[in-house]
Amino acid sequence: MSMTQQAEPAVTSPPVSGPGKEKDGRTQQRSLVLRLLARPEVGVFLGALAILVFFLIMAPTLRQGSSMSTVLYQSSTIGIMVLPVALLMIGGEFDLSSGVAPVASALTASMTAFELTLNVWVGVIAALVVSLAIGFFNGWLLVKTGLPSFLVTLGTFMGLQGVNLAVTKLVTGNVATDDISDMDGFDQAKALFASSFDVGGVNVKVTVLWWLAFAALATWVLLRTKYGNWIFAVGGNKDSARAVGVPVNFTKISLFVLVGFGAWFVGMHNLFQYNTVQSGEGVGNELIYIAAAVVGGCLLTGGYGTIIGPVFGAFMFGLVQLGIVYATWNPDWFKTFLGVMLVGATLVNLWVRKQATRR
Repeated sequence: MSMTQQAEPAVTSPPVSGPGKEKDGRTQQRSLVLRLLARPEVGVFLGALAILVFFLIMAPTLRQGSSMSTVLYQSSTIGIMVLPVALLMIGGEFDLSSGVAPVASALTASMTAFELTLNVWVGVIAALVVSLAIGFFNGWLLVKTGLPSFLVTLGTFMGLQGVNLAVTKLVTGNVATDDISDMDGFDQAKALFASSFDVGGVNVKVTVLWWLAFAALATWVLLRTKYGNWIFAVGGNKDSARAVGVPVNFTKISLFVLVGFGAWFVGMHNLFQYNTVQSGEGVGNELIYIAAAVVGGCLLTGGYGTIIGPVFGAFMFGLVQLGIVYATWNPDWFKTFLGVMLVGATLVNLWVRKQATRR
């Protein structure tokens, strides 16, 4: 009898502990999935990967190294501007003038150098001053008036759009600036902003390197510095942030200034890539920048987001823009994709945050 009593626990104990271990394993797996989904960049990475596979199948031309290099170039021209826009959105604001601001910067550099017969670098510096001033004005007006950034930057957007066209026509008599490719300093400036290099026989634009370098720097600033903490704080609740000593006004103004810096850099690339500037360009690009940031996990309400996510968002939009062309489809479908992705990404981000909070 005693032997039977001793043997029963040995036989019956595994069935009792087994289901518990399996349940714990499933719970841990679900927790891991939720933790991954809670990271804003994971969803957009998977989305970009799916779209890449789709276009590799639908557009065989995209499989060539030169085509993929072109996609990266297109993505970089979007992505460089998306980075400061994403930081601004994490800080609780957004900038509708970010589409035409690069054009204003390029026009300033081109007309300053050409009309005054100066070294191109003088125009580049003048453009930097103007771009930073535009960003400062947006931020200053926002904190002084308390108006929503939508209204402030909508006014700047409309004002710059008119100034770009009117001043260019007044100075040059045309809607485009003159060619500056034969002016002093052009070659050096082009090497910095618009050169290219070969990698395995494939031509790669320098903007791709700048894009990745700026992304790495922005990620470090956002996650490893006090300034990054300030950005999250003012975007989450500016009153609470101010109560604990965060310089709210400085943070918001500086974020708009960073957008101005991004506009300057993109404007300089466009100028030295094409040697001239069309004054009516840039309208609508602000929506692409904002959409790429939202798809990358940044909330329009602020206080949440990463830099890696918008990097993948910019790549996704660059890929779709050229993928549609390589697939010989109507390029007008890109706008449809933009709208669908914007709404879809917003809904997914809200769902992910609810799941993470529930956990």
